[in-house]
Amino acid sequence: MMQPQAAERMAGRMRAGYLPGLEESQVRWQVLVFERAGQRLEVEVPVLTGAQMQALTERVRAAAQRQLQPMPLAEIVAAIDRAIARLLDPADPYRRQIDACLPLVCGYDAAMVRLGLNGLFKTFRAPQLWRFVGEDFANPRVLDGFVPAAKGGAVRAYGPGLLLHSWAGNVPALSLWSLVCGLLVKAPSVGKLASAEPLFAGWFARLLVEVHPPLADCLAVVWWPGGAQTGDSAEGAQVLYAEADTVMAYGSNQTLAALRQQLPVTTRFLPHGHKLGFGMVGRAALDAVKAPAHARLAAWDVMRYDQQGCYSPHVFYVERGATVSPRAFADYLAAELANLQQRFARRPLDLEEGAGMARWQQSLEWRAPADDGAAPQLIGPADAPWSVAYSDSLEPLAPTALYRSIVVVGVDSLEQVVPLIAAQRDYLQSAGLAVGPEDLYRLAGLLGAAGVTRISALGAMGMPEAGWHHDGRFSLLDLVRMTEIDAAAEAAAQPLARYAD
Repeated sequence: MMQPQAAERMAGRMRAGYLPGLEESQVRWQVLVFERAGQRLEVEVPVLTGAQMQALTERVRAAAQRQLQPMPLAEIVAAIDRAIARLLDPADPYRRQIDACLPLVCGYDAAMVRLGLNGLFKTFRAPQLWRFVGEDFANPRVLDGFVPAAKGGAVRAYGPGLLLHSWAGNVPALSLWSLVCGLLVKAPSVGKLASAEPLFAGWFARLLVEVHPPLADCLAVVWWPGGAQTGDSAEGAQVLYAEADTVMAYGSNQTLAALRQQLPVTTRFLPHGHKLGFGMVGRAALDAVKAPAHARLAAWDVMRYDQQGCYSPHVFYVERGATVSPRAFADYLAAELANLQQRFARRPLDLEEGAGMARWQQSLEWRAPADDGAAPQLIGPADAPWSVAYSDSLEPLAPTALYRSIVVVGVDSLEQVVPLIAAQRDYLQSAGLAVGPEDLYRLAGLLGAAGVTRISALGAMGMPEAGWHHDGRFSLLDLVRMTEIDAAAEAAAQPLARYAD
């Protein structure tokens, strides 16, 4: 693998992944090419045979049994914290490598990536990690050994025998979430890189080993192409599918469905697929002072990673009856997106993406007026690298074209939106709200019943807090199995003690 310092010179080629125990000279490498704005980077990704994958999984599992599973949780948290501290240091060689390469690989604005990663990394410092564990376990010591149970007896949590991570590449460093989860439950881990972002997971694995060498063989990072595999990649993938007892996967619903079909029926499958986010802006946020500020926050949610995250908004529902009308809010939002374009330029769209944006805009223009005579209107230049549509009639929650395209809908009350939201129950996750305290809890109850699993402030939709319940599930608790010692077993053991009469 290229040394961190070398990436700053954007040398032509580097190696991805992390393969403890395997000789790189014995591995076949496939080249992925990334070219943007006149820069070219070639990334070599490993293609393992079935025998190599078998050897790798056995090594990772055995090392975790020796090193990771007996390791106190406090030691694991401290190791992750040291690695994250280095990632937050702009002068660290690994961080310089990340800042130099990830914008080229992903295509996002370099300043946007830098700020986004700072926000992500800060959620994995030691205090946040302890909150993360505490959210799922009342007593974190349950991950280190048996602890007394409230009902009597004792209980202990065990992580997977082998955890497979399958990552998507739409958001940089997405792999950090699941890698940290695996470490906290002391699971031997093998991660499958995404072709769209094949670098960060290997870097993090190497950095973690630098700061805490006992973890050297407890995790691995591999690759194979998406879709139907052939040859060595198919053989290696099938070995890993057979060996893993838990799979945490990210991607499109189609990709996740295909992956599930390849796993044994006994494998625990934890998928994170396509989601629809939205925002709600109440009258309390729509006076002459607050409305521009909230439009700025909403624009940040639209801008961040060009709406590629599962938490990104597609529609903002804005209440009528305040000093600032919903249409005026849409104008503010368009102006803020234009301003953000100057700071964090949207990446250029390829032909397919550009055609998708044009089709979405045309579909709005060709829409027949609603019963009240209102049809969606595009705000701003048609060729702008962002797109805001305004509708005065009630619009369903539906995907936009992404890449900073958003619909603003004027409504008489936010409550009337709830049935439209509930119609997308299977795809709901994040809602960004700008309302008063009473409205917050009232709407949260309605939205939660409709299927929403996370309610955030505007401007923070793309920055989940440490320990959040991803897709409404437990980040750590879903990974473990619990072993209990019955109170009766405790009582039966007492008469057999050496000190018993």
